Amino acid sequence: MLTIEIDQNSGFCFGVTTAIRKAEDQLADEGTLHCLGDIVHNGRECERLRALGLNTIDHATFANLRNTKVLLRAHGEPPETYQSAEQRGIEIIDATCPVVLQLQRRIKHAYSQQPHPQIVIYGKRGHAEVLGLVGQTEGEAIVIENVNEAAELDFSRDICLFSQTTKSLEGFRSIVEYITAHMQPPARFHYHDTICRQVANRLPAVLQFATRHDVIIFVCGTKSSNGRVLYEACHRENPHTYMVEGPEAIRPEWFDGAKTVGICGATSTPKWLMEACRDHIRKI
Repeated sequence: MLTIEIDQNSGFCFGVTTAIRKAEDQLADEGTLHCLGDIVHNGRECERLRALGLNTIDHATFANLRNTKVLLRAHGEPPETYQSAEQRGIEIIDATCPVVLQLQRRIKHAYSQQPHPQIVIYGKRGHAEVLGLVGQTEGEAIVIENVNEAAELDFSRDICLFSQTTKSLEGFRSIVEYITAHMQPPARFHYHDTICRQVANRLPAVLQFATRHDVIIFVCGTKSSNGRVLYEACHRENPHTYMVEGPEAIRPEWFDGAKTVGICGATSTPKWLMEACRDHIRKI
């Protein structure tokens, strides 16, 4: 008999849970709602909410809206989005994650110092959260994705380093060490560990989970940066790890000779989807 366990530490983080609850409450009241960008990087959850009346729009569509309601997802938005909404009579339902909101405020405060230090953000270029963070600096913040890119900074000027909330602690620490070693006095270096621990702590937890099972089914949307990092870590720990978007991608031959199966996912993976994968495996 195959034993199947769903990782209790996997699933939506606090910020995503709050955003989805706000969307569901509004849809229950009015039946329709615009959301600026995918509310979560999981296609199946977006489809479920679309069936309830959630209309995902991009910034070009947003620019043509007037006198309506728009949900801002957990990733956050730059100040221009709020200004644009106010000018066109749009009511914002703000579901920005509190951790992201606090980070935006800290970056804005650092940028207000005179003269401006170099505001450096360790994050994924073009990511929705990062765009909102850069917006706090009138577009002047420098985004770096790794230590190699840190080499391009001006170490003769003050540097103030922040991190996208979902980046790895290991990557952030390596960048801190590199910048510290290359600063040229009297220039000063200040860094702020702004990584969300609810997300960062997922990595050691999921690695431990992966060692307990013969086969790991990692349920994740293709757009999830967090999911890709966690999946690759799982696969290194347990080569019998398979990423799927949903139950239909699961192959029977993956379980040949297996006695236990673990199902886990990203911070953007809904519990109901992991449960659907469990039920599908049982049928197999």
